[in-house]
Amino acid sequence: MSGSWKYWRIALGIAAIAALIIIPINFSRYGLFILSQWAVMTIAAMGLNLTLGYAGQISLAQGAFVGIGAYAAAIMTTRGAPLPGALGVSVLLCFGVGWMLGYPALRVRHHYLAFVTLAFSTLAFLVFRNEDWLTKGIYGISNIPRPVIFGFPTTGPLPFYYLCICSLGVVAAMLWWLIRSPWGRAFLALRENPIRAQSLGIDTRRYTLMAFAIGSTLGGVAGTLYAPLTQYIDPVPFNLSLSLDLLMMVIIGGAGFFFGPFLGAMIAVLLPEWLRFTEGYYLMLYAAAVIALLIYSPTGILGILDRALTERRTKAASALRAAAKSGFEAAP
Repeated sequence: MSGSWKYWRIALGIAAIAALIIIPINFSRYGLFILSQWAVMTIAAMGLNLTLGYAGQISLAQGAFVGIGAYAAAIMTTRGAPLPGALGVSVLLCFGVGWMLGYPALRVRHHYLAFVTLAFSTLAFLVFRNEDWLTKGIYGISNIPRPVIFGFPTTGPLPFYYLCICSLGVVAAMLWWLIRSPWGRAFLALRENPIRAQSLGIDTRRYTLMAFAIGSTLGGVAGTLYAPLTQYIDPVPFNLSLSLDLLMMVIIGGAGFFFGPFLGAMIAVLLPEWLRFTEGYYLMLYAAAVIALLIYSPTGILGILDRALTERRTKAASALRAAAKSGFEAAP
């Protein structure tokens, strides 16, 4: 059964990748923009999922790191720098700031840590809005160019969508490897019981800082793609609501599940668009659907699937034990 399920997962994965490549070819400009936004937000949510879902460190600052990456890309590319160079600056900047933000997590936890990261998110928003000499304040930065990758321009909506999807695939592959490495197991130990992890020789201090740094870096990567996607940025999209939206994506999809951010971003980005046929009621229906889901399954969408698979395995194991017991009792 486990072998067949493995092949089914591979087949579903290949079908999903093929669908993401082929189906959007005939989409409108707006449809491609929404799908590109889903890919960008998924990258940011994957970073928060690493910090929160795997390492157990709550953060309300992920939207600020998206903003840092977006402004780094906007400022540099509008002055003639290539997007890969802006990506390198964004990665270094977000990694360093995320590392520093991880230090409060060494002393405070839970809602106290949430307030610390909330304060940083507010500080970043104030910098975006008030430092006109760097960010142009409330007037924003416009005419952000889209890059040329290996000689191929991505100025059109379809080429840039493929750039976003390829970036999502690269980030997902790297994170898949990280989670299954000793670092990933250390993050899980840190989430489950920090004291026990420390007693086993795990440097909880270093892994806490790394969880914040790597998760923040993925937020910066998402922001580097967000700037050329919209081709105009101002401080408004990077306020606290973005961090809350990303937190919702992780929780709805399933915190601590690898594919949780994919589903969570789909619910947060695509579901409101699918409900627009209801006209003025689509936000009410969207909110009601999210509330109902979290009441029914606090562990998210993938938590429902995980419970179903666990119950199925438990029933199968119980049936095997019962069959073995009856066979043993029937033996002479």
